[in-house]
Amino acid sequence: MDIRAGIVTTIILAILAVLLLFRGGIRSIQSARKLTFYRLRQQRMSGGWRMLGGAVLILLFAAWLGRFGEPVAYRYFPPSPTLTLSPTITTIPTMTLSPTITLTPTITDTPSITDTPTITPTPYIPPAIEALFDSAVTPNPDAVFSPLQFSTVYDNFECVAPSTTFVNPVRSMTACFSYNNMQPGVQWTALWYRGNELVHYETLPWDGTTGGLGYSEWTPPPDMWKPGTYYVQIFVGLEWKVVGQFIVSGEPFTPTPSLTTTPTFTHTPFATPTLSPTPFFAETGTP
Repeated sequence: MDIRAGIVTTIILAILAVLLLFRGGIRSIQSARKLTFYRLRQQRMSGGWRMLGGAVLILLFAAWLGRFGEPVAYRYFPPSPTLTLSPTITTIPTMTLSPTITLTPTITDTPSITDTPTITPTPYIPPAIEALFDSAVTPNPDAVFSPLQFSTVYDNFECVAPSTTFVNPVRSMTACFSYNNMQPGVQWTALWYRGNELVHYETLPWDGTTGGLGYSEWTPPPDMWKPGTYYVQIFVGLEWKVVGQFIVSGEPFTPTPSLTTTPTFTHTPFATPTLSPTPFFAETGTP
């Protein structure tokens, strides 16, 4: 590759990089406007503007390279004379090509297994649980919840060493979250599913503050922690706010019944003394 071809290739690559950075920056700025949390929105927005700035710098470099790149390169790498080759006539042997048979496959593999999602796209509250609502406070549509974290150890409104996979035996599970723009007294609900089966729920008026940390806990008997995928859905009123999932593996703990010994009492007969009569001897006188 000569100097001119290298410069042209570099310019083409620079233009491609400009297009990619410009596209990525625009998408990052647009997605940042949809984020709820201020810090994440600012980080996404700053990243988008940095991509646009980098695209402008690369575009200026490509323009400079097209205008001054070749003269500068020849200044440090002067061209050397090249030899001109005279063409020679060579005899090319003729070859007879025989046609070949190309086999076209007629059988296509059709996948027999399709992934079916186990959670509905839009979670909802079952009518039986909705009938338990007793709050008259109108939910705030701006109420937000953070993604759920799961742990078997809970301390001071925080999950200790959160994870998404757990191995039996499991005693208790806590779903931790942060929240904002909540209203005291508004009805909130937490639904716990194993697959499509509702295994636990809690619904009550909100007794916390407008913002802070919260949790939902489930402590069933150990034998109810069957292996599978569990989902936790959080609602404010009838509006779904956040859903999280975790996996439990291994067989659940089954308590072993303990044998209790019932004492038996044996009656021991007491010996009853038998009184024998003592003979009475009459004294007889001798004449």
